Amino acid sequence: MKDDWSGWRAAAEAALYGPEGFYRRPEGPAGHFRTSVHASPLYAEAVAGLLCRVDAALGHPPALDFVDMAAGRGELVTGVLAALPEEVAARTRACAVELASRPPGLDHRIEWLSEPPRAIDGLLFANEWLDNVPVEVAEVDRAGVARRVLVRRDGTELLGEAVAGAEADWLARWWPLPPEEGLRAEIGLPRDEAWADAVATVARGLAVAVDYAHSRAARPPFGTLTGFRGGRGTMPVPDGSCDITAHVALDACALPGGRVLTQRTALHALGVRGARPPLTLATTHPAAYVRALASAGEAAELTAPGGLGDFGWLLQPVALADGAEALGALLVDVPDHEEQ
Repeated sequence: MKDDWSGWRAAAEAALYGPEGFYRRPEGPAGHFRTSVHASPLYAEAVAGLLCRVDAALGHPPALDFVDMAAGRGELVTGVLAALPEEVAARTRACAVELASRPPGLDHRIEWLSEPPRAIDGLLFANEWLDNVPVEVAEVDRAGVARRVLVRRDGTELLGEAVAGAEADWLARWWPLPPEEGLRAEIGLPRDEAWADAVATVARGLAVAVDYAHSRAARPPFGTLTGFRGGRGTMPVPDGSCDITAHVALDACALPGGRVLTQRTALHALGVRGARPPLTLATTHPAAYVRALASAGEAAELTAPGGLGDFGWLLQPVALADGAEALGALLVDVPDHEEQ
């Protein structure tokens, strides 16, 4: 029965993206979990605002690209197109990148691809993509050796060979494991490579990855591998019945010039703040007050500490005059102390 066992990377790849995989299901990711995209239209509006800032930084090119990586059923790219000023929307080439089939009724202006186009001139935005790039899992055995975790389709695990080569080098640099039995880590090397490949498709502009994240100074001691089904967390079982995800070491993914912020900081810089409307509006314009109050509640959810606001945003400028200066202009000089 040895052939039943594989590393978590291969097992999750088949469970998520194989012919009968979780992400091939017709209901899409929104049928099982709620992202910032689904929480409020304010999120798409903020991304549209960022695209407009990239457009200005590029000198308003005749064709402006917006690429939605891991697009689900096209919810984000649809919202971004709807939120853009008419003049910008008319120049925008919108592209959704997703392995699943194109959903019926999607806006005809949106191109549907299985991989990102080349020579992007604009914004590539990857919302909760990297956490679903499968990775190997390592666990320390009783002798203090980090070993690859093997798994069967039913979720049963055992320890395999010692981690070696490039994977061992990655652990040593980004997620060193003390020699204590049971400690675990997700080996993020495939995500670093996937992000580098995605950034390489951008000729000029900005690439952004948004995800559950942690930094080298605060890696979780037992890893973060988990499953989601029907809106609830569950055991990660690689049989295609649930999402399989793990938080992302965005600091390891970052290329030279990249910067990691919290979602709270990034959205604040893009004008999403969640402040309550003045009470005087309730008496002068009651309907406007109710709308503003609802919007403030949605903004508060998107930026909440301990929730969506703690997500990481990795911003990677490409071929802009000065990367650090460009990011400051795009996000209105975010203070250093607000970075992750």
